[in-house]
Amino acid sequence: MRKKYIFPTVLFLVFMPGATVFGADDQIIAPGAKVEKLADGFTFTEGPAADAQGNVLFTDQPNNRILKWSLDGKLSTFLEPSGRSNGLCFDRQGNLWACADEKNELWRIDTAGKITGVVKDYQGKILNGPNDVWIRADGGVYFTDPLYPRPYWPKGSVERASEATYFLPPDGKKLLRVADDLKKPNGIIGTPDDKTLYIADIGAGKTYQYEIQPDGTLKNKKLFCQLGSDGMTIDDRGNVYLTGRGPGVTGKGVTVFDKTGKQIEHIDVPEQTTANVCFGGKDGQTLFITASKGLYGIRMNVKGVGSQ
Repeated sequence: MRKKYIFPTVLFLVFMPGATVFGADDQIIAPGAKVEKLADGFTFTEGPAADAQGNVLFTDQPNNRILKWSLDGKLSTFLEPSGRSNGLCFDRQGNLWACADEKNELWRIDTAGKITGVVKDYQGKILNGPNDVWIRADGGVYFTDPLYPRPYWPKGSVERASEATYFLPPDGKKLLRVADDLKKPNGIIGTPDDKTLYIADIGAGKTYQYEIQPDGTLKNKKLFCQLGSDGMTIDDRGNVYLTGRGPGVTGKGVTVFDKTGKQIEHIDVPEQTTANVCFGGKDGQTLFITASKGLYGIRMNVKGVGSQ
């Protein structure tokens, strides 16, 4: 059942140094902007995604709920329980796709709130737990499926699919495994022209880029940067934003690379870890950061693009 109600919260503003500047030509943060804590009191925030209006939905994964940060700065509960949803992404029709790892599924939640379990297995083998998702313009869906054993899963051995990245074509007929050569794929984001897909191997502490083929398959794998990531996003200049924890992740916050893989920025966040990131707000020019127990934001000179 979908529930909507205002969730009690307090607006916190934390002004801090915020960012390390790497060059005058790469100024992506709005002049004078600082990281702001928008809300806290969560257990572990994940999966931010902005709808067409700029409202941001995100998950409090251990507490099994999807929350909504509205344009007027109010927090409400969008869906509870939420199938232990993790990563989220909107498609062009306004449907919300959710990596619901309670039963190792990929969900689609339509604009009326109807939930459909779209992907439940791969060739008869149970998925590990879809983690992050990105949708290209034609509705084709890419998602990562690393294994993070959960205490709420049923006990006993099951035959699981390999830790891999999958593609569901727009017709939804056949799930394709398009990359199975990463140690632990996690964050994923594509370019707005649907030509390049970035996948973070958080287990190896690296992020790779692939050329997207019309049929959804991937070719010409190339190392993008020596940094792993949990969640990811991209701006209208083609800069890629990495977050997370694990091998190769340095500093607490968001690390930004230009399209060549050169680091151009690091945004500090006062939490033990940052999990995911997206652009939202009325003009798409606020960077929202889910970081452990809090939700943060910072005004930018750049905007988000495509499915976030």
